[in-house]
Amino acid sequence: MEHDVSKLNSGHTGVAPSEIAVGVIVGRASEYFDYFVYGIASVLVFPGVFFPFEEPLEGTLYSFVVFALAFIARPFGTILFFNIQRRWGRGVKLTAALFMLGFATAGIAFLPGYESVGPWAIVLLSILRCFQGIGLGGSWDGLPSLLALNAPPKRHGWYAMIPQLGAPIGFVIAAGLFLYLYSELTPADFMDWGWRYPFYVAFTINVVALFARLRIVVTDDYEELLDKYQLHPVEKVSELLDTSGGSVVIGAFAALASYALFHLVTVFPLSWLIVNSSQAIDDILIVQIIGGVLALFGVMASGWIADRIGRRSTLGTMAVLIGVFAALSPLMLGGQVVHQNIFILVGFVLLGLSYGQSAGAATGNLEPKYRYTGAALTSDLAWLIGAAFAPLVAIGLSSRFGLVALSGYLLSGVICTLLALRINRSLNKD
Repeated sequence: MEHDVSKLNSGHTGVAPSEIAVGVIVGRASEYFDYFVYGIASVLVFPGVFFPFEEPLEGTLYSFVVFALAFIARPFGTILFFNIQRRWGRGVKLTAALFMLGFATAGIAFLPGYESVGPWAIVLLSILRCFQGIGLGGSWDGLPSLLALNAPPKRHGWYAMIPQLGAPIGFVIAAGLFLYLYSELTPADFMDWGWRYPFYVAFTINVVALFARLRIVVTDDYEELLDKYQLHPVEKVSELLDTSGGSVVIGAFAALASYALFHLVTVFPLSWLIVNSSQAIDDILIVQIIGGVLALFGVMASGWIADRIGRRSTLGTMAVLIGVFAALSPLMLGGQVVHQNIFILVGFVLLGLSYGQSAGAATGNLEPKYRYTGAALTSDLAWLIGAAFAPLVAIGLSSRFGLVALSGYLLSGVICTLLALRINRSLNKD
């Protein structure tokens, strides 16, 4: 398959295979930066700015309800922008989707708080959050699928992890920016205007990422490869669901443990420790930034591991380790500061190792003409089931029943992953 990738060097475009990887990483990092800017703000800022009439815990719960709206809207955005792509092309679709995502994110920076306009502040935040989800759903460009299909023999795991690098990169940048602002500004200035700055930055990063991706996706060579592998949206999503809906569901559940863990080591610890006044905010962010770096190396290690034992075996092994981590979570997160930090750091390592192979683990079951649409919808469903409500459920149940509820929630994701991998193994082999 390597000769297919080399075609990207031919013609007038001069796009090298490495540029595809760079385009994927830049694109995903920009999306995840938006994602984590909102996630961190939903803990540090939104309870006080948009829900000041509630106690910190209840305000955080309401904030997480709005947080989940993007994941609900995301599949609708995917389908909407597939229609745009079929009519006006991939470049128009990607440009429109990223501008919607960027404008929605930047728009949040200009929102007045509850004390200024009352409930309308919450309504406007919710609308912009939905637009974020729609834009993110429409930003699917097929580059990860192209990388996977052109992976050299015994290198599928390594190529599969490349798009996943965007998550820890985006988190480290977002958390680092919030850490700087929170540390350098007075609490009043941070809550008044400081928190808005990362949302401005997100729009700028989106514009840069857009041009980096368009430089690849609008070339003739790229379109030729997409045609070769039938990486185009299907005419009717219902056709995909009728013929391969089971594979989409299995693919989503195969990554459930990883996607549930995603928010339980990023957004949830920050909210839990702040609500319970267990650590200073800047101390938590420092530990999480270190954890994000560890996750980056974990994602890369997952590629090396998967190429030796197989992607499904890697996901299954990591799911078991996440189960052990879940069982020990109450002892760590409910213990002293050092134990809380161990929870965060170990969680990030496991997240990197599992998330690195979570995308497209079951899309091999799909017919080639369904792979492009199926990969996007599988990802959307995995985020919706595994991650959308994770921080809301985790902090809600943990505050009522104790951190043992966190263990139960994460273990349920582990069980779903192991069952899905077992079913997938019977349908498709590496």
